[in-house]
Amino acid sequence: MKVTWRSCHRTSWSVARRYLSASPASPPSAVTRFLLRLRQQFYDVEQLMTWSATFRNRAVRRKNLFYGFAQQNYGDNIAAAYYILSLKGSFRFAGQTEWFQPDARGKFSFDFMNFPTSMIEEVDLSGTPINRDGLDNLVSQLHLRRLSLRGCPEVDGWFLTRLHMFNDSLEELDISHCPRITVGALCALQHLRKLHRLNMSSIPSLQNPGLVRILMEEMLPHCLVTGAEYSQGLSLEDTTQTITTHSSTDPGAQPQEEESGQTSAKRQGQMQ
Repeated sequence: MKVTWRSCHRTSWSVARRYLSASPASPPSAVTRFLLRLRQQFYDVEQLMTWSATFRNRAVRRKNLFYGFAQQNYGDNIAAAYYILSLKGSFRFAGQTEWFQPDARGKFSFDFMNFPTSMIEEVDLSGTPINRDGLDNLVSQLHLRRLSLRGCPEVDGWFLTRLHMFNDSLEELDISHCPRITVGALCALQHLRKLHRLNMSSIPSLQNPGLVRILMEEMLPHCLVTGAEYSQGLSLEDTTQTITTHSSTDPGAQPQEEESGQTSAKRQGQMQ
């Protein structure tokens, strides 16, 4: 009897860990903590948590389906706009100042259908469940310049790899607060040749944000990396070496040192 209870306990704990890894937010919610406490006493909670994770993954896949019907009947631009609004995101057409976005209840106006030939230039999908499959709806937007993915729970390395389709247009990218982005995933951004600004603040998996910022600046020399200081995650010795390295590369640093050395030599000659 003890062996059976321990095996059920171990199984429920593994299911709970899988549920937490699939959850969008880093800290578990009150409901999740309540279920984790119940799983210590009730075996049926394991099945409940499995169903919850299954329903959630199914809902994410459904929201990121390819809108082929809208594309065939209304064109690529309208289909992409409808997909963004259906995720409760917002966008702006090129050459316009008006942003199209849903209200607090997710309802939106269909006025964007009056611009079937306009390309999308800016997209804000912060906090939405967009994943790599949903990018199929945006692949036709070759004039996309700014993309905000702040706090998107499904953005991972595979997602960043697919951003190469915007390598000739994307200039600003916000991937802050994305829990599934790792250091290795950031290497996929090297194909974005026109990227001028990158926000990578508050990414939980980055243990040394300062070092990652240095690596990103080396990989994208023309890009301004924000959201991480050089001293974050580095020891005092590493920080000193970083500052020394940046000062040595400063073109005005060496002439100033030479000038100060000549001045001290002249002073010693006058004293003699």
